[in-house]
Amino acid sequence: MATAVRPAVGGAARRAAWTGAVAGVALMGALDEVVFHQLLQWHHFYAHATAYWQVFSDGLFHLFTASMFAAAVMLLWAQRRELAAVVGSAPFWSGLLLGAGAFQVFDGVVDHELLGLHQVRTGADPLWPYDVAWIASGLAPLAAGLALRRRWTS
Repeated sequence: MATAVRPAVGGAARRAAWTGAVAGVALMGALDEVVFHQLLQWHHFYAHATAYWQVFSDGLFHLFTASMFAAAVMLLWAQRRELAAVVGSAPFWSGLLLGAGAFQVFDGVVDHELLGLHQVRTGADPLWPYDVAWIASGLAPLAAGLALRRRWTS
């Protein structure tokens, strides 16, 4: 039985996907930072320290998300000749969803569970319901990004 050969993914599509992924990480990280660190004040990036070092770790996290946004803007600038095609493309949006979902799942599994840097809500049960919901909320964009990627690569 012959198998179907997938067409090669073009360089422009790969660049758009990587740009979307970087933007997705920046977007999800900034959403976490603004909503959970600043507005709700549920946690800090590193919770097991004095108030000074908790806020300092949040500042480092902010520096990371701002750097990711800057990198996404530079990647978009490099693709400015085809900007409308890039931002309106399935590769870009699949990359954005994959980046956002990967950030959320990584944060939930590695930062929260394995390293124990912080919980979603300090003082709550270490796993349920907040951390499970956190990880599940990352699986949704990850699955959507994979489904969209499968459509443009097949």
